[in-house]
Amino acid sequence: MRPIRRASRLISVLSGSLLALGAMTAVTPGVQAAASDVSTVADALKKDPVYVDPAASAQLPAGDADALTKKIKDADKPVMVAVLPANFPTQDLFTDLRTKTGITGVYAIRLGQKFDARADSRVMSQDAVRNLTTSVQGENLTTQLNDFVDTAVRNAGGSAPAAWGAGGGGDSGAPVGALIGIGAVVVAGGGAAYAVSRRRRRQREDEQRAALEKLRVVVDEDITAFGEELDRLDFHPAEPGADDAMRADYERALDSYEKAKQFMGAAQRPEEVRGVTEALDDGRFSLAMLAARREGRPLPERRVPCFFDPRHGPSVTDALWAPPSGAEREVPVCAADATRLKDGVDPMVRTVDTGYGERRPYYDAGPAYGPWAGGYFGGGILPGLLLGTVLGSMMASPAYAADYGSGYGDFGAGAGYDGGDYSGADFNSNDFGDFGGGGDFGGGGDFGGGGGDFGGGF
Repeated sequence: MRPIRRASRLISVLSGSLLALGAMTAVTPGVQAAASDVSTVADALKKDPVYVDPAASAQLPAGDADALTKKIKDADKPVMVAVLPANFPTQDLFTDLRTKTGITGVYAIRLGQKFDARADSRVMSQDAVRNLTTSVQGENLTTQLNDFVDTAVRNAGGSAPAAWGAGGGGDSGAPVGALIGIGAVVVAGGGAAYAVSRRRRRQREDEQRAALEKLRVVVDEDITAFGEELDRLDFHPAEPGADDAMRADYERALDSYEKAKQFMGAAQRPEEVRGVTEALDDGRFSLAMLAARREGRPLPERRVPCFFDPRHGPSVTDALWAPPSGAEREVPVCAADATRLKDGVDPMVRTVDTGYGERRPYYDAGPAYGPWAGGYFGGGILPGLLLGTVLGSMMASPAYAADYGSGYGDFGAGAGYDGGDYSGADFNSNDFGDFGGGGDFGGGGDFGGGGGDFGGGF
């Protein structure tokens, strides 16, 4: 009886292996598995980027789904696509799917004849998602999904989850030797994919650390310069003539100085430098307000810093200027640089070390200075200011958006998770919140609502 028992045990082990292999491949697009709720879809997307509900399998042929899956995996980007039947429940669909999947990434859903998408803002900005989603409306399903994915993988940040590298499978009637061989291939393939993903992630982390160290030198110079301004300030809160408004300006300037030091000390990524320069900008404006109150002048309007060197303080006017190889445009300038430009003299431009033994204007240096400029100038005006410069050209590229964020200085929510990382339920729900349509697919909401669950745009 022992041979029989051994055979039974072998069959049991192989059956368990086969079930495990089947679980790894059950999410292959087109496989007939029940998809009765969001949890089923989420479990599928944890293992493969494309999921087709059995009830919607006629909409997307298996070959097209496989090609879409390969495209996403080859791009190594955290882009997920689900094809669901029209009667699939839509209440809080995106938010619940993101929570149960737990993957920081881009989520696209084709539901019946309707299509919509959401993304973590660290991976892709809400404006980018809305614009991309709108651009593919009205297309047939295969064209729509391919067009969306083609653009999404070029613009999404981060890398694909390591689990997507696993694959393989076997037929329940396959010989024992074949099952063992398939299992070995699956394990080896999954391990190789995981190793590649880890290597890419480590390489990106090394690049980010190097960029942060380069930025640290420039930001420390900015913090030191602002500290020296505070030291030179001939003001005491108890001096004759000082009022509550002056004391509040002074307190805000001191707070900004402390915030800048704290933010820089805690920074782990280049994009986090934006908070440092935002704090310094706030502090310099507070000093400008204090100076105006003490001198009895009208209070200055809030303007961005001088384009040529934010250490010059808030700009006072706009002046025409053109980079060596670019078109003329208006830039915000301080009074001293406005006079220089009017007299035909070069402005006093902030230069930084390029790492090649020379200093160049920050807008003609490396890509790491984007977050630094983004904190001073915000995302809205940077495209026009930097047009025709080295930094402007870099920031306009999809590769830059993937590494530093999209939107010319709009570097996302800073949640701490890169695309493809597993964050679980720790994400910004505003990225996936309701458009105002009650969460119902096509329920009357609009894309102007800032992102959220199915509610419009169809």
